[in-house]
Amino acid sequence: MKRKEQLDQLREMDVDELREQADALKESLFRLKFRNTLGIGGETVNDMRREKRTLARVYTLITERETAAKQA
Repeated sequence: MKRKEQLDQLREMDVDELREQADALKESLFRLKFRNTLGIGGETVNDMRREKRTLARVYTLITERETAAKQA
């Protein structure tokens, strides 16, 4: 999925859905790190980098939404 499509999809989610997405990304990242430690798969480094960036985007959106809710 392209970055713009992914951002649009994430922006449509509410805070609870974003938290669920963050949990899923953390679990996925854990599994990728585990696979990398075992030496299974060649794309794990790129996949880990992608998952970390997506997780950071999710956390940024959560923070933005919570800040906006406090100011309103």
